[in-house]
Amino acid sequence: MASSDKPEIVDRDVKEKEKKDDKDEDKGGFIEKVKDFIQDIGEKIEGAIGFGKPTADVAGIHIPSINLERAEIVVDILIKNPNPVPIPLIDINYLIESDGRKLISGLIPDAGTIHAHGEETVKIPVVLIYDDIKNTYDEIKPGSIIPYKVKVDLIVDVPILGRLTLPLEKTGEIPIPYKPDIDVEKIQFQKFSFEETVAVLHLKLENKNDFELGLKDLDYEIWLADLSIASADLADSTKIDKNGIAKILIPITFRPKDFGSALWDMIRGRGTGYTMKGNIHVETPFGAMKLPIDKEGGTTRLKKEDDEDDDDNED
Repeated sequence: MASSDKPEIVDRDVKEKEKKDDKDEDKGGFIEKVKDFIQDIGEKIEGAIGFGKPTADVAGIHIPSINLERAEIVVDILIKNPNPVPIPLIDINYLIESDGRKLISGLIPDAGTIHAHGEETVKIPVVLIYDDIKNTYDEIKPGSIIPYKVKVDLIVDVPILGRLTLPLEKTGEIPIPYKPDIDVEKIQFQKFSFEETVAVLHLKLENKNDFELGLKDLDYEIWLADLSIASADLADSTKIDKNGIAKILIPITFRPKDFGSALWDMIRGRGTGYTMKGNIHVETPFGAMKLPIDKEGGTTRLKKEDDEDDDDNED
Protein backbone atom coordinates (compact mmCIF):
# COMPACT_ATOMS: atom_id res chain seq x y z
CA MET A 1 0.00 0.00 0.00
CA ALA A 2 1.40 3.40 -0.98
CA SER A 3 1.98 5.97 1.65
CA SER A 4 -0.53 8.23 -0.01
CA ASP A 5 -3.16 5.55 0.42
CA LYS A 6 -2.84 5.47 4.16
CA PRO A 7 -6.04 6.54 5.95
CA GLU A 8 -5.90 9.85 7.87
CA ILE A 9 -5.87 9.23 11.57
CA VAL A 10 -7.89 11.83 13.48
CA ASP A 11 -8.48 11.90 17.18
CA ARG A 12 -12.15 11.13 17.91
CA ASP A 13 -12.38 13.85 20.57
CA VAL A 14 -11.01 16.47 18.22
CA LYS A 15 -13.42 15.38 15.53
CA GLU A 16 -16.39 15.58 17.86
CA LYS A 17 -15.27 18.99 19.11
CA GLU A 18 -15.06 20.32 15.60
CA LYS A 19 -18.55 19.05 14.86
CA LYS A 20 -19.83 20.67 18.04
CA ASP A 21 -18.15 23.99 17.17
CA ASP A 22 -19.68 23.89 13.71
CA LYS A 23 -23.06 23.17 15.24
CA ASP A 24 -22.74 26.02 17.78
CA GLU A 25 -21.63 28.37 15.06
CA ASP A 26 -24.63 27.44 12.96
CA LYS A 27 -26.89 27.84 15.98
CA GLY A 28 -25.37 31.22 16.93
CA GLY A 29 -25.67 32.48 13.41
CA PHE A 30 -29.29 31.40 13.28
CA ILE A 31 -30.16 33.23 16.54
CA GLU A 32 -28.43 36.37 15.33
CA LYS A 33 -30.32 36.17 12.07
CA VAL A 34 -33.59 35.80 13.97
CA LYS A 35 -32.74 38.79 16.14
CA ASP A 36 -31.82 40.89 13.12
CA PHE A 37 -35.01 39.81 11.41
CA ILE A 38 -37.18 40.76 14.41
CA GLN A 39 -35.41 44.10 14.80
CA ASP A 40 -35.79 44.79 11.10
CA ILE A 41 -39.47 43.90 11.21
CA GLY A 42 -39.93 46.07 14.35
CA GLU A 43 -38.28 49.05 12.69
CA LYS A 44 -40.39 48.59 9.59
CA ILE A 45 -43.57 48.35 11.68
CA GLU A 46 -42.53 51.38 13.74
CA GLY A 47 -41.77 53.33 10.59
CA ALA A 48 -44.97 52.25 8.88
CA ILE A 49 -47.23 52.89 11.86
CA GLY A 50 -45.36 56.02 13.02
CA PHE A 51 -44.51 55.31 16.64
CA GLY A 52 -42.08 57.74 18.22
CA LYS A 53 -41.00 59.28 21.50
CA PRO A 54 -43.30 62.00 22.91
CA THR A 55 -41.86 65.44 23.65
CA ALA A 56 -42.60 67.77 26.55
CA ASP A 57 -41.73 71.29 27.63
CA VAL A 58 -42.55 73.68 30.47
CA ALA A 59 -44.84 76.12 28.67
CA GLY A 60 -45.20 78.50 31.60
CA ILE A 61 -45.40 79.02 35.35
CA HIS A 62 -48.22 81.13 36.79
CA ILE A 63 -49.02 82.47 40.25
CA PRO A 64 -52.83 82.85 40.26
CA SER A 65 -52.98 83.68 43.97
CA ILE A 66 -50.43 84.97 46.45
CA ASN A 67 -50.72 86.53 49.89
CA LEU A 68 -48.87 86.62 53.20
CA GLU A 69 -49.66 82.99 54.01
CA ARG A 70 -49.20 81.09 50.75
CA ALA A 71 -48.51 81.13 47.05
CA GLU A 72 -50.51 79.06 44.61
CA ILE A 73 -48.37 78.07 41.64
CA VAL A 74 -49.48 76.38 38.42
CA VAL A 75 -46.89 74.75 36.15
CA ASP A 76 -48.08 74.27 32.55
CA ILE A 77 -46.52 71.27 30.78
CA LEU A 78 -47.05 70.98 27.01
CA ILE A 79 -46.86 67.33 25.85
CA LYS A 80 -46.88 66.32 22.17
CA ASN A 81 -47.77 62.78 21.08
CA PRO A 82 -46.56 61.86 17.54
CA ASN A 83 -48.13 58.38 17.70
CA PRO A 84 -51.31 57.14 16.01
CA VAL A 85 -52.73 55.90 19.32
CA PRO A 86 -53.37 57.69 22.64
CA ILE A 87 -50.67 57.27 25.27
CA PRO A 88 -51.37 57.20 29.01
CA LEU A 89 -49.61 59.64 31.30
CA ILE A 90 -48.88 57.26 34.15
CA ASP A 91 -47.29 59.49 36.81
CA ILE A 92 -46.02 63.02 37.32
CA ASN A 93 -43.25 63.51 39.89
CA TYR A 94 -42.46 67.12 40.79
CA LEU A 95 -40.01 68.94 43.04
CA ILE A 96 -39.54 72.65 43.78
CA GLU A 97 -36.26 73.68 45.37
CA SER A 98 -34.38 76.89 46.12
CA ASP A 99 -30.58 76.87 46.09
CA GLY A 100 -30.65 73.12 46.67
CA ARG A 101 -33.21 73.40 49.51
CA LYS A 102 -36.35 71.37 49.01
CA LEU A 103 -39.47 73.52 49.28
CA ILE A 104 -42.11 70.99 48.23
CA SER A 105 -42.45 67.75 46.27
CA GLY A 106 -45.25 65.44 45.24
CA LEU A 107 -46.68 62.79 42.93
CA ILE A 108 -49.71 63.01 40.65
CA PRO A 109 -50.81 59.48 39.60
CA ASP A 110 -52.92 58.63 36.54
CA ALA A 111 -52.60 62.13 35.13
CA GLY A 112 -54.65 61.47 31.99
CA THR A 113 -54.16 60.54 28.35
CA ILE A 114 -52.48 62.34 25.47
CA HIS A 115 -54.58 62.06 22.30
CA ALA A 116 -53.20 60.44 19.15
CA HIS A 117 -51.20 62.85 16.97
CA GLY A 118 -52.14 65.57 19.42
CA GLU A 119 -50.86 67.75 22.21
CA GLU A 120 -52.11 68.49 25.68
CA THR A 121 -51.26 71.10 28.30
CA VAL A 122 -51.12 69.41 31.67
CA LYS A 123 -51.42 71.71 34.69
CA ILE A 124 -49.55 70.90 37.89
CA PRO A 125 -50.99 72.86 40.85
CA VAL A 126 -48.61 73.48 43.75
CA VAL A 127 -49.17 75.39 47.01
CA LEU A 128 -46.22 76.86 48.92
CA ILE A 129 -46.96 77.55 52.60
CA TYR A 130 -44.65 80.36 53.73
CA ASP A 131 -44.67 79.41 57.41
CA ASP A 132 -43.41 75.92 56.51
CA ILE A 133 -40.60 77.44 54.46
CA LYS A 134 -39.61 80.01 57.10
CA ASN A 135 -39.73 77.44 59.89
CA THR A 136 -37.47 75.10 57.92
CA TYR A 137 -35.02 77.67 56.58
CA ASP A 138 -34.32 80.56 58.97
CA GLU A 139 -32.28 82.46 56.38
CA ILE A 140 -35.35 83.00 54.17
CA LYS A 141 -36.78 86.31 55.40
CA PRO A 142 -40.17 87.94 54.79
CA GLY A 143 -40.05 90.55 52.06
CA SER A 144 -37.28 88.79 50.14
CA ILE A 145 -37.20 87.27 46.67
CA ILE A 146 -35.83 83.73 46.37
CA PRO A 147 -34.79 81.74 43.30
CA TYR A 148 -36.50 78.44 42.60
CA LYS A 149 -36.13 75.47 40.29
CA VAL A 150 -39.03 73.26 39.24
CA LYS A 151 -38.12 69.66 38.37
CA VAL A 152 -40.74 67.45 36.72
CA ASP A 153 -40.57 63.80 35.60
CA LEU A 154 -43.35 62.71 33.23
CA ILE A 155 -43.76 58.94 32.99
CA VAL A 156 -45.59 57.77 29.83
CA ASP A 157 -46.28 54.36 28.31
CA VAL A 158 -45.74 54.19 24.54
CA PRO A 159 -46.55 51.04 22.48
CA ILE A 160 -43.42 49.26 21.20
CA LEU A 161 -41.14 51.77 22.96
CA GLY A 162 -42.47 50.90 26.42
CA ARG A 163 -42.38 53.06 29.52
CA LEU A 164 -40.45 56.33 29.15
CA THR A 165 -39.49 59.12 31.56
CA LEU A 166 -39.40 62.70 30.24
CA PRO A 167 -37.39 64.94 32.62
CA LEU A 168 -38.05 68.71 32.65
CA GLU A 169 -36.63 71.72 34.51
CA LYS A 170 -37.54 75.41 34.80
CA THR A 171 -36.10 78.20 36.95
CA GLY A 172 -37.53 81.48 38.19
CA GLU A 173 -38.07 83.71 41.21
CA ILE A 174 -40.82 83.93 43.80
CA PRO A 175 -41.40 86.48 46.58
CA ILE A 176 -41.95 85.94 50.29
CA PRO A 177 -44.35 88.90 50.81
CA TYR A 178 -44.31 91.10 53.88
CA LYS A 179 -47.20 93.32 54.93
CA PRO A 180 -46.62 97.07 54.59
CA ASP A 181 -46.45 99.36 57.61
CA ILE A 182 -48.98 102.18 57.83
CA ASP A 183 -49.16 105.32 59.98
CA VAL A 184 -51.65 108.18 60.23
CA GLU A 185 -49.26 111.13 60.39
CA LYS A 186 -51.96 113.70 61.04
CA ILE A 187 -55.59 114.66 60.45
CA GLN A 188 -55.88 118.01 58.67
CA PHE A 189 -59.33 119.58 58.80
CA GLN A 190 -60.71 121.79 56.06
CA LYS A 191 -64.10 122.61 57.55
CA PHE A 192 -64.69 122.37 61.27
CA SER A 193 -67.91 122.37 63.26
CA PHE A 194 -69.22 120.27 66.11
CA GLU A 195 -71.93 118.87 63.86
CA GLU A 196 -69.72 118.01 60.88
CA THR A 197 -66.04 118.26 60.14
CA VAL A 198 -64.41 117.70 56.77
CA ALA A 199 -60.81 116.57 57.08
CA VAL A 200 -57.99 114.79 55.28
CA LEU A 201 -56.07 111.82 56.66
CA HIS A 202 -52.35 111.93 55.89
CA LEU A 203 -51.23 108.30 55.61
CA LYS A 204 -47.67 107.05 55.35
CA LEU A 205 -47.39 103.62 53.72
CA GLU A 206 -44.02 101.85 53.94
CA ASN A 207 -43.19 98.98 51.58
CA LYS A 208 -40.94 96.46 53.36
CA ASN A 209 -40.52 94.18 50.34
CA ASP A 210 -37.62 93.81 47.91
CA PHE A 211 -40.01 94.48 45.02
CA GLU A 212 -42.20 97.44 44.12
CA LEU A 213 -45.91 97.65 44.79
CA GLY A 214 -48.36 99.27 42.38
CA LEU A 215 -51.19 100.42 44.65
CA LYS A 216 -54.57 100.11 42.91
CA ASP A 217 -57.09 100.15 45.70
CA LEU A 218 -57.34 100.67 49.46
CA ASP A 219 -60.21 99.55 51.68
CA TYR A 220 -60.02 100.64 55.27
CA GLU A 221 -61.77 101.53 58.51
CA ILE A 222 -60.33 103.96 61.03
CA TRP A 223 -61.17 104.61 64.66
CA LEU A 224 -60.34 107.72 66.69
CA ALA A 225 -60.69 107.39 70.45
CA ASP A 226 -62.46 104.04 69.94
CA LEU A 227 -65.04 105.66 67.65
CA SER A 228 -65.26 104.60 64.02
CA ILE A 229 -65.03 107.76 61.95
CA ALA A 230 -64.56 106.46 58.43
CA SER A 231 -64.63 103.36 56.27
CA ALA A 232 -64.37 103.34 52.51
CA ASP A 233 -62.96 101.72 49.41
CA LEU A 234 -60.57 104.21 47.84
CA ALA A 235 -59.27 103.80 44.29
CA ASP A 236 -55.81 105.35 44.20
CA SER A 237 -53.03 104.54 41.76
CA THR A 238 -49.62 104.97 43.36
CA LYS A 239 -46.30 103.21 42.88
CA ILE A 240 -44.34 102.34 46.00
CA ASP A 241 -40.71 101.53 45.31
CA LYS A 242 -39.10 98.51 46.91
CA ASN A 243 -38.32 99.35 50.54
CA GLY A 244 -39.84 102.76 49.79
CA ILE A 245 -42.47 105.04 51.32
CA ALA A 246 -45.60 106.56 49.80
CA LYS A 247 -47.92 109.19 51.26
CA ILE A 248 -51.65 108.98 50.65
CA LEU A 249 -54.35 111.56 51.35
CA ILE A 250 -57.81 110.29 52.31
CA PRO A 251 -60.78 112.66 52.69
CA ILE A 252 -63.10 111.93 55.64
CA THR A 253 -66.16 113.47 57.29
CA PHE A 254 -67.06 112.99 60.97
CA ARG A 255 -68.95 114.56 63.90
CA PRO A 256 -66.53 115.91 66.53
CA LYS A 257 -69.19 116.17 69.22
CA ASP A 258 -69.31 112.36 69.30
CA PHE A 259 -65.73 112.23 70.60
CA GLY A 260 -66.33 113.76 74.03
CA SER A 261 -63.15 114.71 75.88
CA ALA A 262 -60.93 113.21 73.16
CA LEU A 263 -61.93 116.14 70.94
CA TRP A 264 -60.22 118.66 73.25
CA ASP A 265 -57.05 116.60 73.25
CA MET A 266 -56.98 116.80 69.46
CA ILE A 267 -57.71 120.54 69.39
CA ARG A 268 -55.01 121.28 71.97
CA GLY A 269 -52.50 119.30 69.90
CA ARG A 270 -52.04 116.58 72.50
CA GLY A 271 -53.01 113.88 70.02
CA THR A 272 -55.43 111.03 70.36
CA GLY A 273 -55.21 107.31 69.89
CA TYR A 274 -56.29 105.75 66.62
CA THR A 275 -56.67 102.32 65.06
CA MET A 276 -56.70 101.56 61.35
CA LYS A 277 -57.38 98.27 59.60
CA GLY A 278 -57.95 97.27 56.01
CA ASN A 279 -56.31 95.93 52.88
CA ILE A 280 -54.37 97.25 49.94
CA HIS A 281 -54.70 95.74 46.48
CA VAL A 282 -51.45 95.97 44.57
CA GLU A 283 -49.81 94.84 41.36
CA THR A 284 -46.34 93.32 41.62
CA PRO A 285 -43.86 91.74 39.19
CA PHE A 286 -45.29 88.40 40.41
CA GLY A 287 -48.96 89.20 39.96
CA ALA A 288 -51.75 90.85 41.92
CA MET A 289 -51.73 90.69 45.72
CA LYS A 290 -54.07 91.64 48.53
CA LEU A 291 -52.04 92.68 51.57
CA PRO A 292 -53.48 93.53 54.99
CA ILE A 293 -52.74 96.80 56.76
CA ASP A 294 -53.31 97.43 60.44
CA LYS A 295 -52.16 99.90 63.03
CA GLU A 296 -53.31 99.85 66.65
CA GLY A 297 -52.41 102.16 69.49
CA GLY A 298 -51.06 104.94 67.29
CA THR A 299 -51.38 108.64 68.13
CA THR A 300 -52.25 111.41 65.73
CA ARG A 301 -52.94 115.14 65.78
CA LEU A 302 -55.71 117.36 64.44
CA LYS A 303 -54.23 120.27 62.44
CA LYS A 304 -55.73 123.24 60.64
CA GLU A 305 -55.30 123.48 56.88
CA ASP A 306 -53.02 126.53 57.11
CA ASP A 307 -50.68 124.56 59.41
CA GLU A 308 -49.59 122.37 56.51
CA ASP A 309 -46.56 124.43 55.56
CA ASP A 310 -45.31 124.47 59.13
CA ASP A 311 -45.63 120.68 59.37
CA ASP A 312 -43.86 120.16 56.07
CA ASN A 313 -40.98 122.34 57.24
CA GLU A 314 -40.76 120.33 60.44
CA ASP A 315 -40.68 117.09 58.40
